[in-house]
Amino acid sequence: MSTPELSAAIWRKSSYSGSNGGECIEVAPGFPGVVPVRDSKDPQGPALTFSTTAWNTFVAGVKAGDFDA
Repeated sequence: MSTPELSAAIWRKSSYSGSNGGECIEVAPGFPGVVPVRDSKDPQGPALTFSTTAWNTFVAGVKAGDFDA
């Protein structure tokens, strides 16, 4: 999987993120086959990319409560 050019990416935060600048991630939709993810507190920092399949599996696990402490 190659890393896409992200300089023109349009990043979005979850609608569940608060406005206090807490622990949030942002994703940049629109990249075929990959989902770029970055820390919203460090927008100039590195971004990780996950395959669409891996990202969808992760999101499904979050929704199912698989990662609840």
